[in-house]
Amino acid sequence: MKVLTMLYHRFDLWTAPPWFSERLRKDFPQIQFEQFDDYTKAEPHFADADVVITWSLRPEQVKAAKRLRWIHSPAAAVHQLMIPEIVNSDIVVTNASVVHGAVVAEHVIALVLAQAKRIPSLVRHQQRHEWAQQQLWKDFPRPREVAGATLGLVGLGGIGEEVARRALLLGMRVAAVREHPDRTLPESLLRAASGFGEPGQTDESRIAVYGTSEIGRMLSQSEYVVLAAPLRDKTIAMINRETLAHMKPDAYLINVSRGPLVDESALVEALRGGQIAGAALDVFDQEPLPPESPFWDLPNVLVTPHSAALTEHLWERHYAVVSKNLRRFVEGLPLEHVVDKCRGY
Repeated sequence: MKVLTMLYHRFDLWTAPPWFSERLRKDFPQIQFEQFDDYTKAEPHFADADVVITWSLRPEQVKAAKRLRWIHSPAAAVHQLMIPEIVNSDIVVTNASVVHGAVVAEHVIALVLAQAKRIPSLVRHQQRHEWAQQQLWKDFPRPREVAGATLGLVGLGGIGEEVARRALLLGMRVAAVREHPDRTLPESLLRAASGFGEPGQTDESRIAVYGTSEIGRMLSQSEYVVLAAPLRDKTIAMINRETLAHMKPDAYLINVSRGPLVDESALVEALRGGQIAGAALDVFDQEPLPPESPFWDLPNVLVTPHSAALTEHLWERHYAVVSKNLRRFVEGLPLEHVVDKCRGY
């Protein structure tokens, strides 16, 4: 059996460290492991690879991999792997949403609190040596408490669930939109929505789940709107002029999913016109964000450089997921974190 790790990214952290395959070799001596950050050097290994760990594959690479049975993506989003040659095959695809969920959720909560307490504005006043207490109180929206506010959430997957749980524990209300609203909520969310009481004492008014057709209903009641949905044909530009019109004037948009979920020109227009209070954006249509992008200079925008998932423990988390699933693969057991290839997540 051969496992091929083929990962390269201009950002160092997204490239698997050398110890990753070295540790796998020690833990699985019966398996051959090959790891490359140069895709051309990996090409000869496709023919006899049973498992490939990668961001994406080209159609000809899939066709060359006659023995390929499992692809693992170290990302939460797997849209780059959703090509016909994979979707229409028996190849199992797994993702790393469980790796990124808690870390990205922490970033989201940091952005919610930064916006609620007007931290970006305060930083600008500090840089000008201004004691801006009175100005801060006159500005719109004023600093506010997050307890009692509504966090709107698009997507209740590995990241969305972690965001919702933390928001509930802060005393917020959660209004989520997902494709299948009738699915039972995870026990972790029901406990978090218990009003800080005992399990089973769920205050159902603190969490509501709507279908995707009711996104306007969710947006109209949310002070903070978080995008944590996968990138699919259905979700491209889901935040546009029409949906932005449903948002409150004191609401903030937070995107930690993928840039194309947002019509950026419509968002810039809404931000410049004061249609919404602001945005905190970790992902963009084009990355790195070009210097000429208006997002850099809009005073009501907080830009983070696709950094929501950054943690020094990232590859340890990846290793735990891959090694556990590899044991299941060797033993012929069903894999965890399997992607529904028809839905793309």
